Amino acid sequence: VQLQASGGGLVQVGGSLRLSCVASGSAIGFGTMAWYRQAPGKQRELVASISRGGSTKYADFVNDRFFIWRENAKGTVYLEMNNLKSEETAVYYCNAKSVYDDRITYWGQGTLVTVSS
Repeated sequence: VQLQASGGGLVQVGGSLRLSCVASGSAIGFGTMAWYRQAPGKQRELVASISRGGSTKYADFVNDRFFIWRENAKGTVYLEMNNLKSEETAVYYCNAKSVYDDRITYWGQGTLVTVSS
C-alpha cells in the first residue's frame, strides 16, 4: 500500500490550497481516510477525516474553513483549505485505514504547507 500526498506549497495568510492524496495497493479500496498535520516542535494532530461512506469530521480549529472529500474509485482524498493562518504551517499527512481492520493504518509521506505573513 502506498499513499502519495501532493499540493503543498507556499501561500500567504488568508490564502487557499488544495491537497490531494492518492492511495493505492488495495483492491477493494480503503476505510476511513484522514488528513493530519505536524507543525515544527509539535505533535501530529488530526485535521479532518472522512469515512468510506462520506461522513466527515473536523478538528475544532477548522471552523468551516476546510473541506474534505474523497473519490473512492480513484482512491483519492482531498483537503481544501481556505483562509489559512500562519500557525498552520506544517507538514500535512494523509492517512488511510484498512477496510478489513481499522487498526491497520497507512501513512503517506507528507506535503509541506508554508503560510507566510
